[in-house]
Amino acid sequence: MKLKNTMNTHLVKIGLEGTTKEEIVKELLQVLKDDGKIKDIDRTFDDVMERESKMSTGIQHGVAIPHAKTSEVDGLVACVGIKKEGVDFASLDGEPSTLFIMTLSPKDHIGPHVQFLAAISRIIKKEESRNAILNSKTPEEVLAVFGL
Repeated sequence: MKLKNTMNTHLVKIGLEGTTKEEIVKELLQVLKDDGKIKDIDRTFDDVMERESKMSTGIQHGVAIPHAKTSEVDGLVACVGIKKEGVDFASLDGEPSTLFIMTLSPKDHIGPHVQFLAAISRIIKKEESRNAILNSKTPEEVLAVFGL
C-alpha cells in the first residue's frame, strides 16, 4: 500500500476544533468532502458512527483511527487531524485522543483498507513518530513523518 496515493497536504488538518467524538468525525469528513473524496457527509457520518457503536476506534497512546466501509467513496480515502488538547474517543487505554487518522473505503473493497491500516500502524506505533506528528506545524511536516 503506497500512502502517497492516499494522502496529500489538503487532507491534513492541524488544530481540529471539535470537542466530542461526533464533532471530530464531522470535521474530518468535511476535510475529505472539501477535497472531493466523499459524496455525502451525512450518510458517511452515519456509516462511521455505526462502526464506532460496535467498537471505538480510539486505540491507545493518543491515537484514534475512525474508519468505515461506505457507498459514499469510490476508493480508499484518508485524512489526518490533530488536536493537542485531546478528545475522549473511548480509547482502550482511557486516555484522550490527539491524533486522528480517518479512512473510508467502498463496502465491496477489503484489501486496500487492511493494507492502509497496517501501513499506518507501523508508523504510529513508534512514540517518536507520534510526537513528531503532534508537534508538526504544517501539513507537509505531518506527511514527512509518513514518508511522503
